[in-house]
Amino acid sequence: MSTPHAAPPERFNFAAHLMALNAGRAAKPAYIDDRGTLSYGRLADGIRRFAGALAALDIRREERVLLALPDTRDWPVAFLGALYAGVVPVAVNTLLTAADYAYMLGHCRAQAIITSESLVPAFREAMAATAGNEVRHVIVASETDEPARLGPGFHDLRDLLAAATPRADAAHTARDDIAFWLYSSGSTGKPKGTVHTHANPWWTAELYGREVLRLAESDIVFSAAKLFFAYGLGNGLTFPLSVGATVVLLPGRPTPDAVFRRLVDHKPTVFYGVPTLFASMLASPDAPAADQVALRLCASAGEALPKEIGERFTQRYGAKILDGIGSTEMLHIFLSNRADDLRYGSTGKPVPGYELELRGDDGRPVPRGEVGDLYIKGPSAALMYWTNREKSCCTFVGEWLKSGDKYFQDADGYYVYAGRSDDMLKVSGLYVSPFEVEAALIEHPSVLEAAVIGKVDHDQLVKTKAFVVLKGGLLPTPELEAEIKAFVKERLAPFKYPRYLEFVKELPKTATGKIQRFKLREREANGAANEAA
Repeated sequence: MSTPHAAPPERFNFAAHLMALNAGRAAKPAYIDDRGTLSYGRLADGIRRFAGALAALDIRREERVLLALPDTRDWPVAFLGALYAGVVPVAVNTLLTAADYAYMLGHCRAQAIITSESLVPAFREAMAATAGNEVRHVIVASETDEPARLGPGFHDLRDLLAAATPRADAAHTARDDIAFWLYSSGSTGKPKGTVHTHANPWWTAELYGREVLRLAESDIVFSAAKLFFAYGLGNGLTFPLSVGATVVLLPGRPTPDAVFRRLVDHKPTVFYGVPTLFASMLASPDAPAADQVALRLCASAGEALPKEIGERFTQRYGAKILDGIGSTEMLHIFLSNRADDLRYGSTGKPVPGYELELRGDDGRPVPRGEVGDLYIKGPSAALMYWTNREKSCCTFVGEWLKSGDKYFQDADGYYVYAGRSDDMLKVSGLYVSPFEVEAALIEHPSVLEAAVIGKVDHDQLVKTKAFVVLKGGLLPTPELEAEIKAFVKERLAPFKYPRYLEFVKELPKTATGKIQRFKLREREANGAANEAA
């Protein structure tokens, strides 16, 4: 059952809330990026100045602005400055195409874009392609010491902040007012604009940041997941700023080497990653020794963490990895392991304040031990998908949210991941979890990564197929393929082992490192079509 918590006050502005919490920490570093440090005092001044700059540009309350910045000190200033002004930032991935941005600009009807100099060409193309483009201003963060000079309608962020009159008071928003959007990274179809309130990040900080992570002012945190993702937003903004901690930012890709540099140079105490990154870090010959880092705790999300990866990481660095699951719709993690209650191979138990149910195809709860669809009830749920009633009704079911994930609960009450609803396979009339097969594959000493999908054989029956990435220096051979298949067959029911196995150099992934099995399914379908032709 959920644990009762007092809600924030009816009149509530999340940016103002964070500024009030940190009013006595003006000199303390809030953010450290590759170009310097931003103190809590300068962050508060930047927030007020950005809110004033939006007013000077006639960006009004409840209008949307598209935020496409790398993880630098400019990101929290722009995001929280918009919230402070009652303007709605729509935080988006910086690795999208111009066509993606064109869709989002039209969908959210953004009045302004806040972006980096290197993304300006993509946004020029996107604005030209957006039907009914409403963008009136483009605010550009220069990537050098020189201001960005890009012509009429474009503004250099630093010049804008320097000239702005700081806004004295926050917009008089309510806790249920729309605060910001995040676009869901769905596997198919157009991304969905997920609408969150001012209270929602407050809830995630209270229920997960404080009660599960137990962050403190003394912590230094570092997230591989970017701020424009729900997972990264909590990791690198909501949670640390709620306790006055310091955040290390990485503007580029979170490669193992880039992560190692920051773990060694800045000594973060809390690190947030994803399973594929933890696996790559463990496989790297350049991984630092335990005495070179200061980790006390790690978190993982995006996909279920294989037991073997968690155990090996803890053995090497002494820090536990709290595997959890969250979603864009719930804003952050609602089911998680805890440092004092951890079982690798499971996703733990509900975060205090959230209720979970596993339901069958008939909508009724399933018995313990049986796989069911995961439903969540909790206070951080989004309001809706913008202008998408059909998807909203399918996902937001009364007080409950249907996650699209399959789970079962073991005899001790721990939740064990069984795959996405659209990833589950039915082999010989029985459900097979791709993750279960992948976890067995990863235990083989030669396997770095694996992804499993269904392949239709000549009898039109579904069998499991594995795509396997070998560890560095190893070459695929028929003997190794047979060995890996036999290895899995010894550990799982016979119908689950991969009848087909293909060695690949890399797996398709999202920007957060989540394996895109749908791309592997598309590849397999195209191959089958070519064979038939």
